Amino acid sequence: MSEWATEPSSISGHPTAAQDVPTLFGQTMAYVAITVGFFALGAYLGRNLTYGWGWVTFLGAFACLFGMRFAVRQSASLAAGLLFVFGILMGLAVAPTLAYYASVDSTALWQAGGATALFMIALGAAGYGSRRDLSGIARACFWGLVALILFGIVAIFVHIPNAALIYSIAGLVIFAGLTMFDFQRLRTKGDAASAPLIAASIFLDALNVFLFFLNIFSRSD
Repeated sequence: MSEWATEPSSISGHPTAAQDVPTLFGQTMAYVAITVGFFALGAYLGRNLTYGWGWVTFLGAFACLFGMRFAVRQSASLAAGLLFVFGILMGLAVAPTLAYYASVDSTALWQAGGATALFMIALGAAGYGSRRDLSGIARACFWGLVALILFGIVAIFVHIPNAALIYSIAGLVIFAGLTMFDFQRLRTKGDAASAPLIAASIFLDALNVFLFFLNIFSRSD
């Protein structure tokens, strides 16, 4: 899902001015933290929603994400507002899934949460500190994500042994690259106005990683 907020071609040869990097990093991570908070609120409020309503809110969330791409050029406040609405709608969309795991395998939720935190810290630090231009890796991961989506569709109709496990592991590899790229953008992006979009990308990275880990840990029992 992160491909909608990720812009693989956005890295140029001109890094952000040194004095702007801490501001962009701090502002972006603050946006991520607030979005996670709204996501948690949405997940709580939507714990009794059906999967059908989950899909409706999922579409609404991505409408907000598309709107952000235009709003960020006009108003940082509007873009940030759409980001937070996006967070709560994504929480509502994922709520039925989280409620299911909470009722049948709550341990997997904690394991997935811990693994996601370690994953994001490790890959985020690697991407932020990398001096290599990761835009090529991001493009490869984008097409890998397209292939993964197609694999998931095929697996619905064709029996593939351990398809869900293959899907999750491949997804983690793909989002490892996207996470590194998104964190590198915090050091190379040219202005703080991009903070809401980068925050949306990092949030989606973390959410997808969490769901992949959740699938893996729920299968390990």
